[in-house]
Amino acid sequence: MANRITLEVTRYHPAHDEKPRLEAYEVPLRKEWVVLDALNYIKDHLDGSLSFRWSCRMGVCGSCGMTVNGVPKLTCATFLSDYAPGPVRVEPMKNFPVLRDLIVDTSDFLLKLAKSKPWIIRKVEKPLDEEYFQTPTQLDAYKQFSMCINCMLCYAACQVYGLDPLFSGPAAIALAQRYNLDSRDQGAGERLDILSHHEGIWGCTFVGECTKVCPNNVDPAGAIQQYKLTATMEWVKSFVLPRGAK
Repeated sequence: MANRITLEVTRYHPAHDEKPRLEAYEVPLRKEWVVLDALNYIKDHLDGSLSFRWSCRMGVCGSCGMTVNGVPKLTCATFLSDYAPGPVRVEPMKNFPVLRDLIVDTSDFLLKLAKSKPWIIRKVEKPLDEEYFQTPTQLDAYKQFSMCINCMLCYAACQVYGLDPLFSGPAAIALAQRYNLDSRDQGAGERLDILSHHEGIWGCTFVGECTKVCPNNVDPAGAIQQYKLTATMEWVKSFVLPRGAK
């Protein structure tokens, strides 16, 4: 294996550049290095002006998402050696406005996430000295969808979000479904009113790219299809059952 590899990195400073450009850097190729290590090497040794986000380096925080050779990836979990002999192209995530270099504006995602109410909603609370017990089966119902780390790779891969910025997006809907399936939650009806429309679950065309790029196997595409089934059943019940019946 060669001991050097070239990274082609997007550079963009809105105050000085009309459009993004690629700049090549040669970095060491070490077996244990991930793409994030190479970016830190560039910043520490070659060009201190390079801007990108990272935090935990353990695939937990979700902040180091970028596009590596055209595919949305967590750069802390993407080994350089998998791309030898190179070059490796590192770009910002697609479908988001670029603030600088590899940093994107995540404001739209955060607004959509909050709108989907990804938290436990209780209409009636138990007394403080009582606990909310769950069986293993009840936990398994939503556990997969709770593994989302808000890395937004699914948004970068989502063709619908790329064409329609009003679409709520995979992670926001998957996390809504995570709480819908939680036995402690009583807010499924509120979320259904918010997400059961074209900009919500019905905007998804089930391409499945969001599930392919998810680093934690959350399967947001599957969550959305489950949600569609629930919405359809509720719609049918609204015609069949008397008003107010469950």
